Amino acid sequence: MPPSILRYCAAALGAVIIIVVFFRVRGTGDEAAAVLHGNVEIRQVDTGFRVGGRIAAVLAEEGERVQAGQVLARLDTDLLEAETDRIRAQLAQQEATLQRLERGYRSEEIAGARADAAAAAALAENARINLHRVEAMRSSNAISQKELDNARGTYRNAAAKHKAAREQLALVSAGYREEEILAQRAVVAATRASLQQAIIHLNDAELKAPQDGVVLTRAREAGAIVDTGQTVYTLSLVNPVWLRVYVDEPRLGRIRPGMRVEAETDAAPGRRFAGHVGYIAPAAEFTPKNVETYEVRTSLVYRIRVQIEDPDNIMRQGMPVRVFLPDAEQPS
Repeated sequence: MPPSILRYCAAALGAVIIIVVFFRVRGTGDEAAAVLHGNVEIRQVDTGFRVGGRIAAVLAEEGERVQAGQVLARLDTDLLEAETDRIRAQLAQQEATLQRLERGYRSEEIAGARADAAAAAALAENARINLHRVEAMRSSNAISQKELDNARGTYRNAAAKHKAAREQLALVSAGYREEEILAQRAVVAATRASLQQAIIHLNDAELKAPQDGVVLTRAREAGAIVDTGQTVYTLSLVNPVWLRVYVDEPRLGRIRPGMRVEAETDAAPGRRFAGHVGYIAPAAEFTPKNVETYEVRTSLVYRIRVQIEDPDNIMRQGMPVRVFLPDAEQPS
């Protein structure tokens, strides 16, 4: 083959190699710009009773999937039930007192007060008439001064009793004072609140799962005495699945809340999980040591939360993930 043709072929081959290398390098850069790295967010909750007591039963095992509202454990309720019954009886007593105050005095009590007032009036009138007779007899020296003084004392005593009887009749006729009724209503309201609190404590004797999740640890067993708020179970929340990824400032403009993305993990090679961006941190932070990026670790990045769809429950908390922005290709 002539040397000129060889030189031409060599030049053409060199040009092809340069073009291929250029596009591979450019493709790697685009690919890197479209891939974010992070981890499945660790979301746990420590659950415990809002009241103290002795655990009667623990109903969930470690590793078991539980649903929101599912009963995980129960306390003995004998003391709580007794306290609830006591307050309920106290409320019944206070309500009966309030009802008596609101209704006022019975008709029999009013009739009795009226009869007492009439009897006192008769005695006072009789004492008055007797006093006049004694005064007349004293004026003629028919009786002693002592007898006159006794008649005057008897009249004053009868008049005082008559006044007291009339005031009692007015009192029972008017009924109880408004201040007494308002005070008793407040007592009833306070007792009702105490009863409601006792019922809440009784319901709190059942420990329920706050959200869907998986039991990580069971810290207490049946028969244990626990205080208010002491951890009985630790749950790993699995729904929804959140990814925590990081992006540097140059690529931040490509991302917006609600944008659809895809995620990949080594636990499911070749499979992508659909998701969307839910949150972008307003402030930058240094790259966490457990996140590998294409830039140096000391560069400032922004934290992004991505909600992912994981119907087969493959994702595990803390698992490394890669998030692909739109039009990104999976790296080989």
